[in-house]
Amino acid sequence: MRLPIITADERLREKKGVKLVLLGKSGIGKTTQLKTLDEATTLFVDLEAGDLAVKDWHGDCVRPSTWPEFRDLVVFLSGPNPALPADAPYSQAHFEHVCANYGDPAQLTKYDTYFVDSITVLSRLALVWAKTQPQAVSERSGKPDTRGAYGLLGTEMLGALSHLQHARGKHVVFVAILDERVDDFNRKVFVPQIEGAKTAAELPGIV
Repeated sequence: MRLPIITADERLREKKGVKLVLLGKSGIGKTTQLKTLDEATTLFVDLEAGDLAVKDWHGDCVRPSTWPEFRDLVVFLSGPNPALPADAPYSQAHFEHVCANYGDPAQLTKYDTYFVDSITVLSRLALVWAKTQPQAVSERSGKPDTRGAYGLLGTEMLGALSHLQHARGKHVVFVAILDERVDDFNRKVFVPQIEGAKTAAELPGIV
């Protein structure tokens, strides 16, 4: 066995994928950018179920409606992380379980691009799920713990987006609504409309 060195020529021959975030105010035409992508090689991950603007786009689409469904989709699209323990999301065991339901991941070979619309809605799905988890309940009082729910939300969102970002050889487009706000110094600032501050703050480091 030798050290698995990747030569410069081998690295240059690898199929690269671009990862980007498409931000804009609501109604400005973010989803419509899907029409600029090849229908035969693009998978539309429609989280908003608001595809009226692209009803004449004839590509394939999936519509996860809960956070667990989205996590299953992410591990199917990106493959497993072998470093994770078996009971963790995106582990080899998670991947094998999802493949048993979804079939052979070879069916994804035809896709060059995943268009995820939108992570604004995705964060809401994640928050709904997070509020049902043990971390969202105070151990001392037994009452809902908002801080715990949002902490779990940030961890889950960053984990999912980071894993999908590692889909080798695929272009991944994340869509999000952009909000205009006024900061403490009365200046106009633009921030992604995403539940919780952690995901919006760390999103540039993911893509």
